Amino acid sequence: MAKLKIHSGASKRFKKTGSGLKRKRSGKSHILTKRTTKNKRQLRGTVPLSKADQNKVARMLKEKI
Repeated sequence: MAKLKIHSGASKRFKKTGSGLKRKRSGKSHILTKRTTKNKRQLRGTVPLSKADQNKVARMLKEKI
């Protein structure tokens, strides 16, 4: 039987943590000149993935949540 492959796009965008999955905030890649400094600062870092999306992403990553 062939080896199961994970979704390569999902593996670049999501990371597994002890309590679930984390993701990067959207809207921080380009056209940042119109955004305020406060808004750009708030987009830094990662946030936990919502419970509604965890099962879908876990299936793409072949993880047990």
